Amino acid sequence: MPKTVNIHEAKTHLSRLIRRVQSGEEIVIARGGKPVARLVGVEPTTTRALGRDRDRFTVPDDFNEPLEPSILAEFER
Repeated sequence: MPKTVNIHEAKTHLSRLIRRVQSGEEIVIARGGKPVARLVGVEPTTTRALGRDRDRFTVPDDFNEPLEPSILAEFER
């Protein structure tokens, strides 16, 4: 059963509550004894492998050159 705290306690002890959530606990935040929010952990994101797409794309030599007027005009529409 999740622990229930009132809003004042949640504001005062947010860091402590977040540590509890990180360890897998769920916290319910209540106003006037009625639940209004749930504090839960976030699933860890996968880390990206650097260099995974190496040699799959080549930056063209004219990459930093100004765009043609016709292409620039499309951005202005």
